[in-house]
Amino acid sequence: MRTRITLAAAAVLAAVAAVLVAVQPAQAATGFTVSNGRLYDANGAEFVMRGVSHAHTWYPTQTSSFANVKALGANAVRVVLATGDRWTKNDTADVANVVSLCKANRLICVLEAHDTTGYGEQTGAITLDRAVDYWLSIKSALVGQEKYIIVNIGNEPYGNNAASVANWATDSANAIKRLRSNGFEHTIMIDAPNWGQDWSYTMRDNAATVFAADPLKNTVFSIHMYGVFDTAAEINDYLNRFVTAKLPIVVGEFGFNHSDGNPDEDTIMATTQSLKIGYLGWSWSGNGGGVEYLDMATGFNPAQLTSWGERIFNGANGIKATAREATVYGGVTSPSPSRSSASPSPSRSTSPSPSNSQPAGTCKVVYSVAGQWPGGFQGDVKVTNTGTTPVNGWNLAWSFPNGQVLTQAWGATYAQSGAAVTATSVSYTANIPAGGTVSFGFLANWNGTNAVPAAFTLNGTRCA
Repeated sequence: MRTRITLAAAAVLAAVAAVLVAVQPAQAATGFTVSNGRLYDANGAEFVMRGVSHAHTWYPTQTSSFANVKALGANAVRVVLATGDRWTKNDTADVANVVSLCKANRLICVLEAHDTTGYGEQTGAITLDRAVDYWLSIKSALVGQEKYIIVNIGNEPYGNNAASVANWATDSANAIKRLRSNGFEHTIMIDAPNWGQDWSYTMRDNAATVFAADPLKNTVFSIHMYGVFDTAAEINDYLNRFVTAKLPIVVGEFGFNHSDGNPDEDTIMATTQSLKIGYLGWSWSGNGGGVEYLDMATGFNPAQLTSWGERIFNGANGIKATAREATVYGGVTSPSPSRSSASPSPSRSTSPSPSNSQPAGTCKVVYSVAGQWPGGFQGDVKVTNTGTTPVNGWNLAWSFPNGQVLTQAWGATYAQSGAAVTATSVSYTANIPAGGTVSFGFLANWNGTNAVPAAFTLNGTRCA
């Protein structure tokens, strides 16, 4: 994950158009399989990924992350590994331990090699063929684990260099065939070029050819949705083309915001749920390089979810509401995950009416700007009940000092009239036990100055 698009993207998006060719997949012999564009676990039950990425290669001691994301409802975790070409190699023993952690926590492991990121544009990035060398070098940790792992050959394997991107289909097909000839029967995941976002439609227009090149017909395609996918029309068109063509697709990365634009995460989550497509959000914790706002947990602490973490785990069409554990861990074998209709953003969800007997002055609000860019910013708000009586439903009111205007929220609904804003709890943030804290987040526009509001009131009572 990183900045992914050139200024030429809009022109390319408008110019390129094609229709995918439907392919009738066949099933592999063991582990996960693909049929008619759907992913099935080893028991033959349809499996829809609902999980997050975890940067294991840079934070190898954060092994509690597997249990933590499971406890929040995930059924899968995408694990960042390194081949040794750009970052320290995750060797056979380490990968075997990762697989054991996934199994112990009843998670499906999507293992990805990160050193391919941005090949052709990013200095030091390696080829898909070189990534295959890595998978072969740790083969003993993978073979026999087909029920529990999916091999994501290389993360975002091409940048925006047109000459390199043109080789995506051939190189992807050759990588798949090489793994197959060396005994890999796992479901293989293939990332799109253009830093994963496929604004050139290279993957979209060549996925059928790559799928057909797999002798086991057991390949899944992964699109990363950041600034390229900032409208519902773009998201729905891209995903529906794969579904219509019966080609398996997952949203292998996405966020609520990014330096290249503002992705429409609400539509991503609603559409994937409606179409029974998997998604894996970026990322659990430990982001750097200016995208720290994509952390879902502060400092890997599951008790300190950020607004993005609250949104993806607890929001509409989020992980907690939609994930179903793989039946290889003993879960229910029959129904596919429940489908919900395309939902509005969480800022428009129905919330309970506030009703509590909170004494005056027994609340504390911490307001922070989690990220800011020209004309826009992300706010995080933490509300603590410092009293002895639980709060059951709440309204939090404040006034913006510089004309800021909310555009989206999660963890609360909102209403704004001029400078005055009222945020109202939703179902999963309504209850604040004595001494407890809930948080919500929002996106807003600003111009010139972005000062912090001076005062907050909770259900009419001024807070510290």
